[in-house]
Amino acid sequence: MKKKATLAVASASMAQVQSQGKFAASTTTSIAFQSPPVEVAKSLPTSCRVMDNSSLLTLAALNVLDARVEVLKRHIMSVDNVSYEEAEITFEQISAVNREGLLLTTIPYKLGITASLTAAFASFPLCFHEPTVHYFNEHFVTADIPEEKDLETALEVGSWAWNWMEPPLGQISFFLLCLQFARSQLQNIGIRPYTKYIKSRRADMLAARYPQYDAGILKSYSSCIDYY
Repeated sequence: MKKKATLAVASASMAQVQSQGKFAASTTTSIAFQSPPVEVAKSLPTSCRVMDNSSLLTLAALNVLDARVEVLKRHIMSVDNVSYEEAEITFEQISAVNREGLLLTTIPYKLGITASLTAAFASFPLCFHEPTVHYFNEHFVTADIPEEKDLETALEVGSWAWNWMEPPLGQISFFLLCLQFARSQLQNIGIRPYTKYIKSRRADMLAARYPQYDAGILKSYSSCIDYY
């Protein structure tokens, strides 16, 4: 009997502990998921312009462009002792200087885009369009022409054209693959590719152009600006 009474007491105690645990968990959950009051919602910043300096510096360290722009504007206000509107005018001048010379520095990119798009779309008629394949063969390949019955479909034309299209396409693909591998190894050992070099050079020139402002702030802003 004593044993049964002890078991009953233990079971009651466990049930009480479990109920208290559930109550505490539900209380904690309700507290953790409380809806924010209107005052908190109204204080939510909707742009970097209304953020405090600490939040701006945190976002700027995370490479957020708008934050770096706002940091530079406030730095201009501090150094020149001017209003926000006047600082925006100075910022626009700095932004224009930062974009000087982009026409020349972007020429390699534009040439690469033009060449790759031209080659990509030209590969289809050079492989499957019979008149184009005949013209290319006559002027650059001089291979034997199959019988008419073997050139009745685009796939048959492609099978013939592939005899001379495969070597250059395969070689170009392998060449580009090797260049990509070499670029990744350059990055691994810290050698800057062209894009990073140009951006770093542009940032240095901007800092030298405006020595009255902090060089780190100017460079961090410049490095975040794309070419377009």
